[in-house]
Amino acid sequence: MASLTLLPESSPRLVGIARLAAQGESVREGHDIEYFTLPVRSLLNRCVSRRQMPFTWTINPYRGCEFACKYCYARYTHEFMEMRDGVEFEQKIYAKQHAADLLRQELRRVKTGEQIAIGTATDPYQPIEKKLEITRAILQEFSRHSGLDLGIVTKSAMIARDIDLLKEISQQNRITVNFTVTTVDPELARILEPRAPRPDLRLQALCKLRDAGIRAGVICAPVLPGISDAPRQLEAVVRGAAEAKASHIHANPLFLKPCSAAVFLPFLKENFPELVPDYEKRFKDRAFLPTAYRKRISELFAQFRATYRIQRDSGWQHETRQQGGGEQLALFG
Repeated sequence: MASLTLLPESSPRLVGIARLAAQGESVREGHDIEYFTLPVRSLLNRCVSRRQMPFTWTINPYRGCEFACKYCYARYTHEFMEMRDGVEFEQKIYAKQHAADLLRQELRRVKTGEQIAIGTATDPYQPIEKKLEITRAILQEFSRHSGLDLGIVTKSAMIARDIDLLKEISQQNRITVNFTVTTVDPELARILEPRAPRPDLRLQALCKLRDAGIRAGVICAPVLPGISDAPRQLEAVVRGAAEAKASHIHANPLFLKPCSAAVFLPFLKENFPELVPDYEKRFKDRAFLPTAYRKRISELFAQFRATYRIQRDSGWQHETRQQGGGEQLALFG
């Protein structure tokens, strides 16, 4: 069990979420990863973004994610806790305390038609969930309500554990599960997503959910130029989703916030050095890929969906970024 380190008197005074994080108690350690409790005051967060989002509210049972995906866009969330090294996002994981109790108190804020997204910044089914069951407790609370519009995003097959609750929730609510699949190549996936479950395990879990009557599909994200964007690679993802009986699939090309680029670009230099000049050019002074690239990916996915008879729409009343015909579901903010 790790001991907590007290800040020296000369350290800046911490406030808000940074102060709460500093007060967290260690849960356990494992292969250079520490878990802490996080005594938050709220679980349900109103989505505030200049981007068009398909949801009004977000829930992230954890802060930080053990899966260590090299391209992860959410590393910036640790900066709110005064952690500026992007790698800390995958090394210091915070589990929110009393999540279900907080949710019970806050659900009255949700109006009819407002969607709630679970797992927009960190995976709700990362390994510590097996022990802490925070996500399961949240689903148990949702099962006591009706008329809600819910969505879950995950890379983990662990969600199959909660099929009983998902079925119960779906009887009186609208719920959609989205499995993120960047590639179906297990070797490439292990490089890009070192500690995430294998893609085939995600698709197997997807099939289990579909057999149980739960709306579930795939987000092919992120599409990585020169790494995972060849037509044969993208078609393999769509084919795998169709074989797993996915209700829908769509794609999100890579975008790089500065904190993400600080981790991803060194990774690129080590593993795909020939692509570095191209990435530096593509992402110079911007986080999103150019319109022409997004349009090409959109057109490819339209063709593949038609071939494999699979829908684009996840069932959420989502809005997309239509820039030059590019497909970019604004799911991740």
